[in-house]
Amino acid sequence: MSSTSLDGRVAVVTGAGAGLGRAEALALAREGARVVVNDLPGAADETAAEIKALGAEVAVAPGDVGERATADLIMQTALESFGSLDVVVNNAGVTRDRMLFNMSDEEFDLVVRIHLRGHFLLSRNAAAHWRQVAKQTGQNVDASVINTASEAFLTGSPGQANYAAAKAGIAALTLTTARGLSRIGVRANAICPRARTAMTADVFGADESGDAIDPYSADHVAPLVAYLASPASERINGQVFIVYGGMVALMAAPVVERRFDTTGDTWSPDELDRTLGGFFADRDPEASFAADSVYSL
Repeated sequence: MSSTSLDGRVAVVTGAGAGLGRAEALALAREGARVVVNDLPGAADETAAEIKALGAEVAVAPGDVGERATADLIMQTALESFGSLDVVVNNAGVTRDRMLFNMSDEEFDLVVRIHLRGHFLLSRNAAAHWRQVAKQTGQNVDASVINTASEAFLTGSPGQANYAAAKAGIAALTLTTARGLSRIGVRANAICPRARTAMTADVFGADESGDAIDPYSADHVAPLVAYLASPASERINGQVFIVYGGMVALMAAPVVERRFDTTGDTWSPDELDRTLGGFFADRDPEASFAADSVYSL
């Protein structure tokens, strides 16, 4: 089996000031990684201090991940401080929950900018760097991208049109990254974490489980991130995982449920009603593209 150690590897974690990002950055550091932590100015300083207390190396690259300059700074910090980049953990996010009919342009744009654009900017910069390294050395780079999606994109959370749309985009970006960069040794996977953080305080409420570790603690998520960052996960690529409370669930890709073909040269409304409409006539009206089976996890 390949090593789960991160000794000698350089990892970046966005949104590392608190919650998931903090737990992920600390987990990577404990496994031996040198870590670049990102968050808004001043927000990641405490996490950096905790990493130093572990005896690990750390650098801070502050800024808004939705800005190109921040992605540039993160890359610059990793390369100037540690000389390389091996792992990107795109975690930073924000919510502005509201029903679709009440959502403002600004609320939609902000969430998509931070989540989807933020993932894209850093992933694009890292991909360009890894491609250059692979061309210069003639060898694969053995790098890992871990993106943060959400079950909101799987289930269509009614009050999160912006968030669900951004997370669906992140899942698609992950697949594109996985397929486009695998030839140079880069793998990309997405996690859908259930974690009690400041961003999800209204979703999960207080811990009343009585368990030694809160089932929704970010500490249940961080080990999976550290594993996916390690050489041991070299065969895992283009996957989506749900993770919380000591459980990891691998999501399957959508499948074709039924194919419909016209009997003529092209469809007519009447034929569509007979074939397509007829199929749905006796089908559960609640069954849709939503992956509601995740509710049973």
